[in-house]
Amino acid sequence: MSAYAKINLLSIKNSSETEGLESHFARKYIESRDIGVSLFRYAPNFQAQGAHSHKVQEEVYVVVHGSGSILLNEEAINITLWDAIRVAPEVVRTFRAGPEGLDILAIGGPKPSEGDGVRQTPHWPAS
Repeated sequence: MSAYAKINLLSIKNSSETEGLESHFARKYIESRDIGVSLFRYAPNFQAQGAHSHKVQEEVYVVVHGSGSILLNEEAINITLWDAIRVAPEVVRTFRAGPEGLDILAIGGPKPSEGDGVRQTPHWPAS
């Protein structure tokens, strides 16, 4: 492993197959053993249909553009530019973008080789 690595997150292929959502995962490109960094870009007013939790990985999400809300278990919390939200592994999470869209950096800890994410169904509160 080299002493450092640099990559532009937008140069990483979009892994999402969902229209209105981009996912750029950098862990392997920066050759990171312990830290995952990902960029998620949500189109204006996009609401994710899926959610996830983790077995062991704690995450921090940082809003780098726009605003919206994060669903933590069944509680929706408004988020705005430069908010940082730490989420424990077992908490189910997903996002909804505001009218200007939502870009989020996700930073995660070490990930087991067999994977760590657990897909969940979101339960947004009634508006």
